[in-house]
Amino acid sequence: MASPLADRIRPRTLDDMVGQQHLLGEGGLLRRIARGGQIPNMIFYGPSGVGKTTAARIIAAGADKKLYKLNGTTAGTADIKALIKELDGFDAMGGVVLYLDEIQYLNKKQQQTLLEFIEDGSITLIASTTENPYFYIYNAILSRSTVFEFKLVDAAEVRRGLDRVLKVLEEDGPVEVEEGVLDHIAAACGGDVRKAINALELAYLAAAATQGPKRITLEDAKALSQRSAMRYDREGDEHYDLLSALQKSIRGSDPDAALHYLARLLEAGDLLSPCRRLLVIAAEDIGLAYPMAISVVKACVDAAVQVGLPEAQLPLAEAAVLLATAPKSNASAMGIWAAMADVQAGLAGPIPRQLQNKHYDGADARVKGQHYQYPHDFPDHWVAQQYLPDAVKDKVYYTPQDNKTEQAARAYWEKIKGRNK
Repeated sequence: MASPLADRIRPRTLDDMVGQQHLLGEGGLLRRIARGGQIPNMIFYGPSGVGKTTAARIIAAGADKKLYKLNGTTAGTADIKALIKELDGFDAMGGVVLYLDEIQYLNKKQQQTLLEFIEDGSITLIASTTENPYFYIYNAILSRSTVFEFKLVDAAEVRRGLDRVLKVLEEDGPVEVEEGVLDHIAAACGGDVRKAINALELAYLAAAATQGPKRITLEDAKALSQRSAMRYDREGDEHYDLLSALQKSIRGSDPDAALHYLARLLEAGDLLSPCRRLLVIAAEDIGLAYPMAISVVKACVDAAVQVGLPEAQLPLAEAAVLLATAPKSNASAMGIWAAMADVQAGLAGPIPRQLQNKHYDGADARVKGQHYQYPHDFPDHWVAQQYLPDAVKDKVYYTPQDNKTEQAARAYWEKIKGRNK
């Protein structure tokens, strides 16, 4: 059985790799480490299909180290112990490199099993993960390792890799590629080189056998790469990155970017996450600058949930554009965050007597009576009295911001309170 095309064209030197120029290009930190021949413990963090495994293999080979591989999705404690047992053998005399793929799937105890051998140099660890290592990897391993972030590969670099693939395919016979095929696959793979290689291989395998060379058509390439640019995991970093990008685009008053990130969430079939986030944005980022925004967004969200996808994209798009183009104020959000910080810090204290829900005083009370003043009994329905506890009585949590609604409210209350002092 022929090996997968991705293995047949796997780079053998760092120069053969596409992408990751910030790490592997001339002067890149990882390239300089590889040239030095001394490999530190490293963690490669980034999406799948961008060269993490390939880089580890090349670096280990360049240092003349034996490379062992384990995958966190299938490896258990027994596999780790079996590997450690092998370290007493001849092959490990010069130290070995353990490439631990998807390390985030190992639990804390399994990761701890490796520590002793990492510390005494028996194992040099190169671990890879698609999730944020600072959330998923045991701190003791993190403190002994250097994290390198691998990024999605841009289309121009992917295209360079596809040119190499085509040369390998042509070794089995002439191939004719319709104009635009390689550029389309490179753009549609979402920065995943492996995915692009697989799409080209499938297009090659699907090419009609003719008297002449096999012909790869643009129509086949489009069909095979459909939706492949989508990178999404509802439990992973990409999920939270998309929601963060949506909120920051709306906060930055960019309706085009807001629609783009909303579209990516909806295309992945995620309806509830953007609904929740749009409601949060209405309260956090628009707030009192346009108080009706949350009511409109709630109506849009209700409509979206009721009609479902794909029609839900219409009311949600309306909500996203409304929020992006609305005036902004985070005054109420800043106010509650400041109040929460004080409460969490213990700045609370007894509720002022006049606000308490009781109508009697104990024998030890220095001042008898509630002495609550009912604001509706006073001109303009306001009277000066203390509402905050003594510990924070001079705190100011809410400061009106420079928008029409809040400035109007500020002017009104300054007039009322100034007149009734």
